[in-house]
Amino acid sequence: MKLHLLNREKPANSSFRVTHHVESFFLKVWHYHPELELVLSLKSSGTRFVGDSIKKFDEGDVVLIGKNLPHMWLNDESYFQEDSDKVAEDIVIHFNKEFMGAEFLNAHEMKPIAELLYKSRYGIKFISPPKKVIKGIKKINRLAEGFTRTLKFLQILNLLANQLEYELLSSEGFVNSFKKNQNESLDKTYEYIFENFDKPISLSDVAAIANMNASAFSRFFKRVNRKTFSRYLNEVRIGFACKQLIENKSKIATICYESGYNNISNFNRQFRAIKNMSPTEYVAQQNTRMK
Repeated sequence: MKLHLLNREKPANSSFRVTHHVESFFLKVWHYHPELELVLSLKSSGTRFVGDSIKKFDEGDVVLIGKNLPHMWLNDESYFQEDSDKVAEDIVIHFNKEFMGAEFLNAHEMKPIAELLYKSRYGIKFISPPKKVIKGIKKINRLAEGFTRTLKFLQILNLLANQLEYELLSSEGFVNSFKKNQNESLDKTYEYIFENFDKPISLSDVAAIANMNASAFSRFFKRVNRKTFSRYLNEVRIGFACKQLIENKSKIATICYESGYNNISNFNRQFRAIKNMSPTEYVAQQNTRMK
């Protein structure tokens, strides 16, 4: 699947762009752009690709896509039939993180929104989004550019920032980023993992970087990340593998070793544990959806 950079420059004198799509089917392009993207699906169904996440989408879905995160909304096959009368409709808002100025998100009152935009690097699917959000997005599409529309957009972001039920879509490994913490030693361990995940890494190796013994580090890591070090490392490796598979970089056997695994059976086992399917099934699903 070839990845495309799309130019989403906003109109002059506007802090963000609002687009209402009504098409026979959505753009069939695996792409990314430096702007964040808030999407309300109004009509149609299909498969949503965000990073290494592959899930169904339907009417009423609200998703926030972070900066430079690859994504694609692919309609069901019935939308591509010559005699199809189906319609794909959504409202999309593209905006830069600093759309209100570089210092705006540093204000104490903006902390929830700043955290929301930070989490968007994984892609966020909001579970049962508030009706006020859906109505707000529809209204913002009808408003002329100016103060009222900007205020409405901030209200939407604030509602989403306080939404407790959501799902992070892409994996840590695909995003190829690590969480910033106040603990400098822990930051160094994340950096070490991402620089060396394709090589053998032991708990003792990483614990030493954090200046902790292995047992204490294991408990600390699990408390901070809500998962074991072993699970985290496997998610990083499998996330990288998914990126390679999506982009048809290499054969599965080669990707296995490039991802830090020393045998194909362990790679297949860990892949299934994290993605609920085998690498072969993952590739087949990609190929079927892209036809």
